[in-house]
Amino acid sequence: MQQPQLFRFQGPVAGVDEAGRGPLAGPVVASAVILAEETSIAGLDDSKKLGAKRRDELSTEIKARALAWSVAWCDAAEIDAVNILAATMLAMRRAVLGLSVFPTAIQVDGNRLPDLRFNGRCIEGEAIVGGDSKVPAISAASIIAKTTRDAIMERMDSLYPGYGFKRHKGYGTEVHRERLRQIGPCDQHRRSFAPVRMAG
Repeated sequence: MQQPQLFRFQGPVAGVDEAGRGPLAGPVVASAVILAEETSIAGLDDSKKLGAKRRDELSTEIKARALAWSVAWCDAAEIDAVNILAATMLAMRRAVLGLSVFPTAIQVDGNRLPDLRFNGRCIEGEAIVGGDSKVPAISAASIIAKTTRDAIMERMDSLYPGYGFKRHKGYGTEVHRERLRQIGPCDQHRRSFAPVRMAG
């Protein structure tokens, strides 16, 4: 993986990414990962470029070899209460707070940073567009966030039968939209999203 020209931070740096901003149902999930400088995990990349089996394999390896990792989320009710962008930033902040090793800085995929004020001080941060395919720790966070969210949606499939969550993971596929029209939304749907609001 080619390394971009990034800031050089002193101390542990956490890569942060999210999964699930676009779906009509389920949580938005964020992960934070700190990799030791000497740790090299082959195959790290943007989770969307990897197959499900390879993501699961890498997720297991990341969790075993990372200096620290954490995962957190905001559920559908929180998304509706504050909006999807604010919920995404909150999930990222929760993921950072969940790390067993607190970072001196974070690098986030995208163009925005979450609130980085912790206990009266502000840690450094860098937002990197396309960071999930450029920075190994962000790639690792992308993979953990995606595999965690997929697992949550697969469990929801048995709790809320009829929507096909296991198949589409809550995204607005034609099948999902048709089921919404037929049976209406459940409490895992994001009612602030137009297709859900129109169906309910």
